[in-house]
Amino acid sequence: MKKQQNKNRALIVLIFALSVVPVIIAVFLYVNPNLWLGSSVNNGRLIVPPILSHPKDFAGFDAFSTSHLGELKGRWLIANIVPKSECNEICLDAILKTRQLRLMLGKDLARTRRVVLITGGMSVNAGQQLWLKDSLLWRLRQTGSQKDEALFQQLLKADKKIEGNLMGQLLGDADPKAAMNSDLIRLIPKQNIIDQLHRVAINGLADGMLFLIDPLGNVMMWYEPGFDPYKVKSDLLHLLKISQIG
Repeated sequence: MKKQQNKNRALIVLIFALSVVPVIIAVFLYVNPNLWLGSSVNNGRLIVPPILSHPKDFAGFDAFSTSHLGELKGRWLIANIVPKSECNEICLDAILKTRQLRLMLGKDLARTRRVVLITGGMSVNAGQQLWLKDSLLWRLRQTGSQKDEALFQQLLKADKKIEGNLMGQLLGDADPKAAMNSDLIRLIPKQNIIDQLHRVAINGLADGMLFLIDPLGNVMMWYEPGFDPYKVKSDLLHLLKISQIG
């Protein structure tokens, strides 16, 4: 009889352990995310706990962005910050880096989208210039010409506009409609998201910062201005590999 009681007691302890241990492990890994992300994901700064967001926390900046909001669902978002009324050289260079970054993802490209989070009250005209420059400036980098590189550096400046003859020069023989396409979706976050981003960034939101947002809407990693797109690629590919969603 006593032997049977001991067996029953042991069975109860085992069942309890099986139900509790996974919870303990999950909590431990949540508090220590580096252990499950792995040592290779150490180029960006982890946000612990992550900033929770919902699709309703973001509005499209323009008609194009509003019509493409559905593309963000269930995908990893590579999110640049535009914290001022215009996108300066550092800001634009970072956005062009994410264009390069996404192309480097190869077969995983479709699992991601590029967005900019406009937190500084950008004007419609400045937003249009940002879209034009994201669509066209990369062409200057393809030629290897010193003249084109000099023009590229000029156009990084917010006060240098693409219009008139310069537009025709950048388009060249390309089909204007195709050349003007951009995959960059411009978003306006709600104030509560902006406030949380400010708290995460050590020195506040700055031109050139980059955030990664997982398919569930968790803002979970960020990078300082001047980030290396190859290091972001390394982090993102690792996250895509271990992710069961998006």
